[in-house]
Amino acid sequence: MRRYFAPCTLGVEEALVGELRTLGAAAIAARPGGVEFEGDLRLGYAANLWLRSAIRVQEVLVEGSAAGPEELYELVASVEWERLMGVDQTLAVDASVRDSAITHSGFAALKTKDAIVDRFRRRFGRRPSVDVERPDLPLKLVLQRGRATLYRILSGESLHKRGWRPIQVKSPLNEATAAGLLLLSGWDRRSSLVDPMCGSGTFVVEAALLAADVAPGLRRRFAFEGWPDYEASLFEPLRREARARTKERLPFLLEGADRHGGALALARRGAEAAGVAGLVRFTDADLRAFVPAEPPKVVFVNPPYGERLGEGEDLVASWRDLGAFLHERCRGADAYVLSGNPELTRHLGLRVERRWAVRNGPLDCRLLHYPIRE
Repeated sequence: MRRYFAPCTLGVEEALVGELRTLGAAAIAARPGGVEFEGDLRLGYAANLWLRSAIRVQEVLVEGSAAGPEELYELVASVEWERLMGVDQTLAVDASVRDSAITHSGFAALKTKDAIVDRFRRRFGRRPSVDVERPDLPLKLVLQRGRATLYRILSGESLHKRGWRPIQVKSPLNEATAAGLLLLSGWDRRSSLVDPMCGSGTFVVEAALLAADVAPGLRRRFAFEGWPDYEASLFEPLRREARARTKERLPFLLEGADRHGGALALARRGAEAAGVAGLVRFTDADLRAFVPAEPPKVVFVNPPYGERLGEGEDLVASWRDLGAFLHERCRGADAYVLSGNPELTRHLGLRVERRWAVRNGPLDCRLLHYPIRE
């Protein structure tokens, strides 16, 4: 059994716990901004392949007292690093420090790096290099109240980078957060879903991947695939099984609409890259004119609530239009609205049934559930 930690967006921990239970993880414990769990190496691989709401999967390498720099150095040096990376590979250490005698995260990272490369130099006369951009072995050090936990990051790049988004768009709603919100809602994955202000299509594409049972990590490479202890005999069957599970058709519609042609072009390109273009539909339409092709059972929407559409009446009008759309064209549906401005929600004219606090990029938001009565 190995110990893992999967960071996630603040507020979607409940969704991540559910995903880990489905994968068969043990000793699951939610923490603010992530979930601890235990499992074997195969589970670590499966978590990277299947977790939708996680940002990374980290495995605990060593944990212990580190009251000062020398104690931290000795703790890190005790790890058999030659089993975890080759001398010609690269590493990088990201450190976070809190309530510790070592107060500078950069110094903690440097001390950790020194302990690793010194061990290699003593044994082989050579040392691995540092690559902060694309390291072979990315490491995470957490130093808090005199104790250190050092993780290796199995994922490499953030898990929200599924490989389907053509460019990095300005919206802070990333793929992992969108998937986490879909999971929090309890959407059954068998009902029609609409996003009437879809932008670059994050909710719609992630909903399609979820409904079609497409593993979010199926189209990418992970850091662990380049390590000396990588076991292809464990991971390749997982990847084959994931490919076999993918559904090519859905008996319901997933639809997005937006008035901005550039955003819709990105949405269509993203759906194509994700392999779900045949499962979704994007419509070029203003919210006031948009009529869903199929009466939706679920509405997911991230309307503007900041400066990107300006202040004042334009912003208020867009929320009033959304309220009218939900009242008039979504009877019987469950609407989930992501809001970063509580002053704007009253313009919907709806009574909220449940709310979840969630962090969306730099913004404190609420996911609001509005049942639209018949």
